[in-house]
This record gives sequence, C-alpha cells and structure tokens, in this order.
Amino acid sequence: MPYPIDRKLVVGISSNALFDLEDEDRIFKNKGLTAYKEHQIEKRDSILDKGLAFPFIKRYLNINKVYKEEEPVEVVLISKNSPETGVRIFNSIKEYGLDISRAAFTSGESPYEYIPPYNISLFLSTSENDVLNAINAGYPAGRIIKSNVLDVEEEKDLELRVAFDFDGVLIDDEAEKVYKETEQLSMFHQYETKKLETPHNPGLMADFFKKLSFFQKLESKKQEENSSYKKILKTAIVTARNAPSHGRAINTLEHWGVSVDKMFFLGGIEKKRVLETLKPHLFIDDQLSHLDDTLENITLVHLPFGVANAESKSSLPKATNKN
Repeated sequence: MPYPIDRKLVVGISSNALFDLEDEDRIFKNKGLTAYKEHQIEKRDSILDKGLAFPFIKRYLNINKVYKEEEPVEVVLISKNSPETGVRIFNSIKEYGLDISRAAFTSGESPYEYIPPYNISLFLSTSENDVLNAINAGYPAGRIIKSNVLDVEEEKDLELRVAFDFDGVLIDDEAEKVYKETEQLSMFHQYETKKLETPHNPGLMADFFKKLSFFQKLESKKQEENSSYKKILKTAIVTARNAPSHGRAINTLEHWGVSVDKMFFLGGIEKKRVLETLKPHLFIDDQLSHLDDTLENITLVHLPFGVANAESKSSLPKATNKN
C-alpha cells in the first residue's frame, strides 16, 4: 500500500552538497552571475562530480528499491541556480541514476522558505548562510562539513545508519542552557532529575527522527512476516549525557512513542571513539567540536541551533541573496 504522505521521509539537498560545484562557485565569485550562467549552459552536457552528500543520498534512496510499493523516502533538490543553469544538475542526476524528480530553483535567493511546501524534514547544504537562514526561521537544516567520505559501491549492503546528538538536535536547548548558565555538571544533573517526568520539547530534527522511527515499525512488521529479512535502517543517539540525566532523555523518547536501536551516554568520553565503531553514514550534532573531520566515511552535519551557536545565529540577517 502507498506510504502515508504525512509520514514520508523527505530530505532536501542543495546542488552544492549533492555535486562538486567549487569551480562554478569560483567563477561566480570572480567573474559574476553572467559568466556563471554562460558556463553552466555551455557545460550542460558535462556531468558534475559527486559532492559531499552524494554517498548518503544514494544510500538513502536505496530504501525505495527495497520498498518499491511504499516508496517511503524522497529527495528534493533545493537549488539557488536558475532553471536554465539547473539543466546541468538534472542531467547529472539522471546520469548517476538518482531517483530525484522534484526541485526548487530560486535564481540566487536563499531557498529556505521552500522547506515547508515540500514537506522537508531535513535540509542539507554546504552553505552556512542558507542553513542559518533556515534555522532562524525554525526549519530543520544542517551544514555538511568537509569529511573523508568515499562513494564505495556496495550493492549487497543496503543498510543505512543514522546517528544524532540529543541536546540541541532531537530536543531544544532548554537543558543545555542550564549547563551553560551554571557551568556546573552537578546543577545540570540536579535540574534534569527534578524534571525527570517532564518530556523535553522537540528540537529541529525531532520530526525527521520520528519519521525514521515510524519507518522502522514498518521494517519490524516486514521482519515478522519474513524472518530472513534484514532491516536496512538503524538509528542511534550519541550524547554527552550520562546518569542520572539519562532518565529524562529515555522518558522523552517513550513519551514521543519512538524507539532507537542504540543509545550511547558518554559522560565525557570523546564521541569520535564511539563513532569510529558505530560507523554511521550520517551524524548530526549541534557542536562543531564533536564533528571530527578525520572520521572516515561518515557524512558529518552541523546543526547551528541554540545556545551553543548563539553568536553565529545572531550575526546573520534573516535572508541573503548571495548565490
């Protein structure tokens, strides 16, 4: 049966994240918009190289190859290119066999306003301005940072592993503010223990996480019907929390009616050590210090939200028109 439209997992991707457009960006910055347009039109049949997010997007779309009837996931291209310069991008999408059919071309304007119309639960971009514009508007967006990710062909391995930080990512920064204001871990634990039975408010990535969890229930049903079926989606939470603040985190997930495959309460252990073993294909964190670019084959995403990123958020205007 068709997948419920309100449960569909929609990821928005910028053209600069999906493909390598560094040369084109240099042309725009050094020679201007006219030269950029002329270059893209002239090169419309020249296939673009893969970008930082390409391996994750390809693996993400593989879900529809297994669930051909339901097609639970979708990727929408959100690009600041104009329609005529976007032809090259769609030609490249076709060449690589990516099932992407919907797109928004905004001709240089920051595209964050089109996140809700396309029901996007996660917008990925390499542009700090575009991501901050989205965050300031309350939309779920993350900036992909440079990392060592290879597009390795693994036809038999369809498993997709997605990992999240907790505070400032799946939930808001209420508790993180307490820690920042007091700078005392004991006060943080005391606050969270007192609020043990009060669920956290959802963060910007909560909707995406909840939809992943809903899909996992579909996977469980499929496994019940076929004991040999191997689940293709695994989720994890990797948080600096530890006991006793773990209790409110677990209670929050139960209140949301969601589950997670693995949950790591690190309590000061470097996240890199766990991520190297977990090997997620996507990891989202609100603090750049936790996104170590020496990690291999993990698409690292910075969510510039909340008190941990207050300075960068306040310094950016609400909208930009930079290509």
